[in-house]
Amino acid sequence: MQNDILIRKIEFKDNAVLAAIIRSSLAEFGANKPGTVFFDDTTDHLYEMFQEPGSTYFVAEENGQVLGGAGIYPSEGLPAQTCELVKMYLRSEARGKGLGKLLIDKSLEFAQGYGYLQVYIETMPELRRAVTVYEKFGFEYLNGPLGNTGHFGCDVWMLKKL
Repeated sequence: MQNDILIRKIEFKDNAVLAAIIRSSLAEFGANKPGTVFFDDTTDHLYEMFQEPGSTYFVAEENGQVLGGAGIYPSEGLPAQTCELVKMYLRSEARGKGLGKLLIDKSLEFAQGYGYLQVYIETMPELRRAVTVYEKFGFEYLNGPLGNTGHFGCDVWMLKKL
């Protein structure tokens, strides 16, 4: 990974480019199916979504180009002191360079600093590469979903204790 990568908080101007990155990533892996963020209205309004207390979204940028991002969100129905790692997507050309690890590290650091004790993830087998990264971070598989995310298209659930 190069030193000219900037990790910053989301801004309103990032909404359209991040929505495009998320949807193109899902389509690339055949995961653009109902019950996923592909069809979720919040995908077009990430800046607004991440104004919620207990949430944050980090954007990775290089030379003014948004490469992707990841966030922490207090999703509805999760157990006390549990948040969700959400909207973790990168442009295809930005993958495999350690950027995902950097974004996850930053997100987990925020979660711990905010007082969360656990971080939850929902994903899909189609995103196997991401699941492998989550395993390396110590996320463990669950038998079913937590909370009420509405993402019935996700069938891999994981949890990490901080």
